[in-house]
Amino acid sequence: MEASVQSLSINGVDYVPKSSVQITQPNGPTKIVVLQRGWVMVGKLERNGSECKLHNASVIRSWGTTKGLGEIASEGPKSSTKLDPCGGVVEFDYLTVVCAIACEESKWAKYL
Repeated sequence: MEASVQSLSINGVDYVPKSSVQITQPNGPTKIVVLQRGWVMVGKLERNGSECKLHNASVIRSWGTTKGLGEIASEGPKSSTKLDPCGGVVEFDYLTVVCAIACEESKWAKYL
């Protein structure tokens, strides 16, 4: 006899088998986003009104540049750049954005 589980509910949270979840790659532009309180992050930016999501996000802990953020935006991370992956999606309100810098997609593809 074979049994299969479609979902499991524990304390009101539904869990499903990993194989049944379709994962879509975010298709937003890659941006370095400077947020209030000094957070500098990079990822695929999705914006819906004032709600923002940064997919495949990483905190840029150390830029490792001589010419600032624009250098890694156009050339990709340097050997001394320190990226701390956030494990998925970071959500924030657009009002917390100080600035956003467009990145050269091909230079960041393997990091996001």
